[in-house]
Order: sequence, then C-alpha cells, then structure tokens
Amino acid sequence: MKILIAEDDLVSRKFILKLLSAYGECDLVVDGLEALDAYLIAVKDNAPYDLICLDIMMPKVDGVKVLNAIRDFEKQRGLLPEEKAKIIMITALADTNYVHKSFDLGCEAYVAKPIDTEKLHEVVEKLGIKKIK
Repeated sequence: MKILIAEDDLVSRKFILKLLSAYGECDLVVDGLEALDAYLIAVKDNAPYDLICLDIMMPKVDGVKVLNAIRDFEKQRGLLPEEKAKIIMITALADTNYVHKSFDLGCEAYVAKPIDTEKLHEVVEKLGIKKIK
C-alpha cells in the first residue's frame, strides 16, 4: 500500500502520518504542486499511490484543484475505477461547497479537522484498506 499525504500544517502532517503508516508506506508533501509532482512521479515509476490524503487549503495549488487534476489524468489514461487512487479530502473549513465539489470531482471520503483518530481509521477501512502493522 502506497500513501501520499498532502498537508501544509506540520502538526497535522505528523499526526496523519502516524495514523496512516499502519496501512502502508507514506510519502509527505507540503503543498499542492508537490502533491501533483509526487503523483506524476509515482505513475511514471509504475508505482502509483493507492491512497491520497489532500488538505483542501494548501499553498500554491489547493486540494480541490489537485483532486481535479488527478481525476482528469486518470480519465485521460482510461483507468478503470478499481485502478484509480482512493482520495480522502481533509479540511478545517466549515464551507460545505468545497466538500460537495470534492465529491463531484471524485473523492471517496472527507475528514474534518481536528481529525478524530477513530473516524480516520473507519474511513480508511471503509475504502477497503487494511492495516499492515
């Protein structure tokens, strides 16, 4: 299981890493451009991410735009649903428009900050991802 965590806040990034490292190998990035770069490099290396966690509010490129770019790229490559990365959007925003737009663009789940440990584990396991540790 290969996981990408895109989160600009250091404390949140470390917290998510601690929780998700039980499910697989995690890579960390701090903004939307780094997230897109990491995603494309992983695809080029034929080792795509299985799970991507995107903070909605990130510097340079926000998480919703990253989600849209990833889904567009997957569509261009003709990937089947089971071949696509599972994407969880994470945000402290109370604005439901971002959440609705994220689901419209193809995210599988949404987790609100502050992140509840049990809730994140529940969301990940509902996506069919099992702990390795």
